[in-house]
Amino acid sequence: MSETEEKRGGWFSRLKAGLTRSSSKLSDGITGIFTKRKLDDAALEELEDLLITSDLGVSTAAKLTANLAKTRFNKDVDPIEVREALADDIAAILEPVAQPLAVDPARRPHVVLVVGVNGSGKTTTIGKLATDLTRKGHSVLLAAGDTFRAAAIDQLKIWGERTGCEVVAKAPGADSAGLAFEAIEKARATNKDLVLIDTAGRLHNKSDLMAELEKILRVIKKLDPEAPHDVLLVLDATTGQNAISQLGTFKELVSVTGLIVTKLDGTARGGVLLALAEKFKLPVHAIGVGEGAEDMRPFKARDFARSLMGLEN
Repeated sequence: MSETEEKRGGWFSRLKAGLTRSSSKLSDGITGIFTKRKLDDAALEELEDLLITSDLGVSTAAKLTANLAKTRFNKDVDPIEVREALADDIAAILEPVAQPLAVDPARRPHVVLVVGVNGSGKTTTIGKLATDLTRKGHSVLLAAGDTFRAAAIDQLKIWGERTGCEVVAKAPGADSAGLAFEAIEKARATNKDLVLIDTAGRLHNKSDLMAELEKILRVIKKLDPEAPHDVLLVLDATTGQNAISQLGTFKELVSVTGLIVTKLDGTARGGVLLALAEKFKLPVHAIGVGEGAEDMRPFKARDFARSLMGLEN
């Protein structure tokens, strides 16, 4: 086995283990519905309800059960066959959105604004992104733009030490737009490939957050009219359907270009990723199934679909 295959196998095992809560709910439910039973209307209705309560979304659940009915209606089916068929259909839905974050070498620096509510794992995600990007040979500067939380500033400094990335930070309460401006200027002066900018995420005070994000965008564009080149929204999978309303809100505030979904290991609601993909069609760049730097990887549709259904790779 090559090193790449070994790494891939190791990640699949972690992904599968991380999605255990979600996959157990789905596979146990499917086993309960389809043990020694035909795929009739009643079974389809039960399956659709299971998919909806597993946060896959109403329209996705309807699409998946309809696809299953096309080829297997009124036939005897076993639970594994159903899970395999659903995994294939789920992978097909997710394939178009499974896109790694692309660094544009023509942009120096490539400016990435990272947004999300407090507690979604934004700052940790930035640290993990920095780990991955520096391993790939990119030079990265981190900007501690969540100036309202001293903990976020300290956390980013720790990630800076771990990854060897320079961190631009100020005292809590400093102007986040000014800090973003300073970070981009510094990245230009030191010829960095990327700037990752952390931001505050106080959704309970939406008007303040909107004003702050608008100011950051306005100030960034003074340095580069095309920046930010990416706006990544970090979503906590444990919030289930609330992740959908969060994405809707942030799309109003800023032009979100891609998603990173975290904490898939802490929930039975991993299916929400499917609902997000179906509704918004935004790229999903990476997913997280743990706290360590190794526990966030580029999103692979087939791996996720099979793990969600509790199947081997």
